[in-house]
Amino acid sequence: MDKFEFPKDFYWGAATSAHQVEGNNHNDWSEWEKATNHPVSGRACDHYNRFREDFDIAKSLSHNAHRFSIEWSRIEPEEGKWDEKEITHYQEVINALRERGIEPFVTLWHWTLPLWVAKQGGWENKKTISDFARYCEKVTQSIQGIKFWITLNEPDFYARNSYLFGFRPPQKKSFFKFLKVFFHLIKAHKISYTIIKKIGGFAGISQNNFYFNLFLNKTNKQQDFIGVNYYKYWNRGRIKNDMDWSIYPKGLYYVLRGLKKFNKPIYITENGLADAKDEKRLSFIKEHIKWIAQAIKEGADVRGYLYWSLLDNFEWDKGFYPRFGLVEMDYTTMKRIIRSSSFNYKKIIEENSVEL
Repeated sequence: MDKFEFPKDFYWGAATSAHQVEGNNHNDWSEWEKATNHPVSGRACDHYNRFREDFDIAKSLSHNAHRFSIEWSRIEPEEGKWDEKEITHYQEVINALRERGIEPFVTLWHWTLPLWVAKQGGWENKKTISDFARYCEKVTQSIQGIKFWITLNEPDFYARNSYLFGFRPPQKKSFFKFLKVFFHLIKAHKISYTIIKKIGGFAGISQNNFYFNLFLNKTNKQQDFIGVNYYKYWNRGRIKNDMDWSIYPKGLYYVLRGLKKFNKPIYITENGLADAKDEKRLSFIKEHIKWIAQAIKEGADVRGYLYWSLLDNFEWDKGFYPRFGLVEMDYTTMKRIIRSSSFNYKKIIEENSVEL
């Protein structure tokens, strides 16, 4: 078998998002959880207080990159009022990563909104574009040490689920509102991109593999890189994860091959599976990395791989039952237990290579 060597500056790590791991967030999602029969995130993984412990684990697993999101509702709980204590907190998060030799990939918006934004109509309201730009400007000017910025996470996926299919907050079913939200998100990204370029950062969007062409054709000039979130490729693949999603690693190769035409650096910003027994995770990671290697051999400019997720976490409307983590969470004691597959991933990272 051939061994493929990744570039020496390749980024390896894992990802999280604020609402799914921090705990005790107060935003439109937390209010929706309380108002409906959906699971409540509560203290989640208490990552807000335990981030240093979690980053120690990431370092012990040889990660050199980590993706996380800043919670807008913490930074600006009321319109135009900044919480400097929370800004200091996120600076401490960045510092903790830097001290451990881990490159931060920072997401500015990962689906949740401050309550005041939600009350004015969220992304339906054109005003939210300028509100988000103001938030982006405040964060980029206040928090130092960030090179890679992800403005939006899966904006089209969000618009579809919340405004077309209507099963996530604010649970509206309207094609007109879907289009309005979609185009407002595009404008928000373009303005934020300009703001990030002023400080010399690199900016892009993390997008679900199903919707790349729809979004990237409209934002290609305002992206320094492409963030790929890949979980499944339609329903191909006979093996399923705990959420009954088909596992099809070769689909990632097809996605990466299709993205070559945009001539941008590519980072895998999410790729993982729900696997409580940790029986399929090792094979899942290895096979996806093999197909990334094949794509690179054929000219795809892939520069990093971030597994989803570092920790078991709150999986939105599905609650806590899906177990995506490299690290198992005991939600009663908040104890972190490193899964065996994580050590095999560590070996791939340290060798910086994979057998094809």
